[in-house]
Amino acid sequence: MTMFLITAVTILIFVVIFQISKASEYVAILKGEEKSRKQDNRINGFLMIAFLVLGLVGVWYCNELYYGKTLLVHDAASVEGARVDSMLWVTLAVTGIVFVLTQVILFWFAFKYQEDENRKVVFFAHSTKLELIWTAIPAVALTVLVIIGLRNWFLFTGEPPKEAMVVEVTGKQFGWIYRYPGQDGVLGKKYYRNIDNANNALGLIWEDKLVQDDIVMEQTMYLVKGKPVKMIIGSRDVIHDVGLVHFRLKMDAVPGIPTTLWFTPKYTTKEMKEITGNPNFQYEISCDQMCGNGHYSMKGVIEVLDQEEYDAKMAGMTSAYATAFPEKVAPAAAPAATPNVAPAKDTAKATVKAVEAPVKLTAKL
Repeated sequence: MTMFLITAVTILIFVVIFQISKASEYVAILKGEEKSRKQDNRINGFLMIAFLVLGLVGVWYCNELYYGKTLLVHDAASVEGARVDSMLWVTLAVTGIVFVLTQVILFWFAFKYQEDENRKVVFFAHSTKLELIWTAIPAVALTVLVIIGLRNWFLFTGEPPKEAMVVEVTGKQFGWIYRYPGQDGVLGKKYYRNIDNANNALGLIWEDKLVQDDIVMEQTMYLVKGKPVKMIIGSRDVIHDVGLVHFRLKMDAVPGIPTTLWFTPKYTTKEMKEITGNPNFQYEISCDQMCGNGHYSMKGVIEVLDQEEYDAKMAGMTSAYATAFPEKVAPAAAPAATPNVAPAKDTAKATVKAVEAPVKLTAKL
């Protein structure tokens, strides 16, 4: 029903516009074509000035109305993301100045140089000077912006500091899988043919010793404030895109082609709740590439913690290998019960026997 009403209203608007244009033609015939054209030119000239003023007021009003709802109100949540904010402000300043100047000149010229019988028309077909000006200035400005962008890009995708932690991020329809290296600090191997949604979502090769202490999780990614993190990004099915809107970064997740990105979180999640005044604030990892009918639901959560909180959180995690094969992982040794205190003579005899046994075994060998 709603679609029908929208269609009917649209058709009605076109009919009204058509009828108005036909009526204008009839009026022009009655008044005389020449007189009607001059009158229309004067009206259009004043309308141009009115549209210019109303348009600029509208731009200002929209900025006042919606700026507070944008992410630009608060700083980037990463050290490297601050570079993106800086680049964005420079771009907005340059394009904003160009926008205002060109619009003012466009509408003012339409008003000032409307048809006038007392004005002599000047025509020239070519001006090398003007062409150089309107080609060279935009070219130089855009080149500077591109260079700034490339410098930032090479930084984000280059090698991170040596102390950086590593997190593997894998996209799937429709969610994210995170993998952390264990105590060895190295991610083990995986193979896509080993993928099993029930027990092996990443296709890890269990026989690889480096895999057996890797930690895999799907709900929340945990990072450390002030510690660089290198993300190794991939996809399990189609092309996704890791969107880190609060950190001002993003990177494609492509099947079979790992991509990398690194940054340094500046604020913990608790601090951002205070900065934004939102007690429900969460860092978000979104998919910025249309990836299917469930694309809208592909949202992950990033929790930034202090080092102590992070260590405590990871200490309670179980490796993916231990989760898949609990029977193969030796349980932690239980603390021995405190024995009854034996008499001094019995204790001495037991100690002697414990020492003698390995001596005899060594002799036999």
